[in-house]
Amino acid sequence: MSDSAIVFDRVTKAFGTVRAVDEVSFDLPQGALVTLLGPSGCGKTTTLRLVAGLELPTEGSITIEGRDVTRLAAAERRIAMVFQSYALFPHMNVLENVAYGLVVAGARKAAAEADALAMLKTLGLEGLGHRLPSELSGGQQQRVAVARALVLRPKVLLFDEPLSNLDARLRRRVREDIRDLQRRLGLSVVYVTHDQQEALAVSDLVCVMRAGKIAQMGTPNELYEDPADAFIADFMGEANVLQGEVLGPGQVALGGVALATQMRDHPVGPAQLAVRPESVTLAAAGNGLPGRIQRAAFLGQTREYEIETAAGMLFVVTPAAAPAFAPGEAVACRLERVIPLRA
Repeated sequence: MSDSAIVFDRVTKAFGTVRAVDEVSFDLPQGALVTLLGPSGCGKTTTLRLVAGLELPTEGSITIEGRDVTRLAAAERRIAMVFQSYALFPHMNVLENVAYGLVVAGARKAAAEADALAMLKTLGLEGLGHRLPSELSGGQQQRVAVARALVLRPKVLLFDEPLSNLDARLRRRVREDIRDLQRRLGLSVVYVTHDQQEALAVSDLVCVMRAGKIAQMGTPNELYEDPADAFIADFMGEANVLQGEVLGPGQVALGGVALATQMRDHPVGPAQLAVRPESVTLAAAGNGLPGRIQRAAFLGQTREYEIETAAGMLFVVTPAAAPAFAPGEAVACRLERVIPLRA
């Protein structure tokens, strides 16, 4: 068996003159959860459909577990997909929904239902086989959709915006369920979302796409702590992107003020500098970048500020327990960490 679950080699998908996916190459490892992330229209869903065989590439090749599937139809790829809407049959009960794919593939009904029952147990849905989808919670419906996909024993499992129909609290719980299941079963998963927090929470690797190309690919920590450019810095969580200067190791200048900070090595000279909102500490006075509070908001566990400085407007998030400041107050902004962006 190949060490790679999926390999894209210079894959392009054109719709007329529009290149929705433009010479994309990547190598996704076995047993990993890889998220395709990006703004609307970046090509992530088209890429997922190319993996599934729902679209065929205009150029390039696609390999799944060492097998060239470039021109194979979806049914020949042993790929299963969980759609955004779950696509459960409303007139079938849970057991019938999960067993459906096996029955269509030619399995005897009794054998298909036995496999379906076993999969429902694996996903914590034991005892719910007789219910209709309308009698389940959103999270339970999502797990039924996953069970229906997994019972087919796919080589790769695909998720297309699987949590977009859930409320915030349920979204967090279900994404933890998906991650736990993926790790427990050693599944190779490709996961599409536009939600940065979701991508950071569930992924082994994140592939950020822009205009049909891969802008950067790496672990969640790599993309958050070492973004390639201003687009990645701002897309992978909030970032203040400011024009400044690197003076030397751990020394930058912003708004004419020299500041000591944590930072990776970067050539001395003018540079774009990204500052995460949580990387700023505020004080009434002292060393730091002088600023004045323009807006303050209390959010329970945190406080948010917009601060006018000589380097530009700063968006800052502090713990609720930290000293509070009101609009109009002068503050000193200490930049605990700065990320110099590559040219």
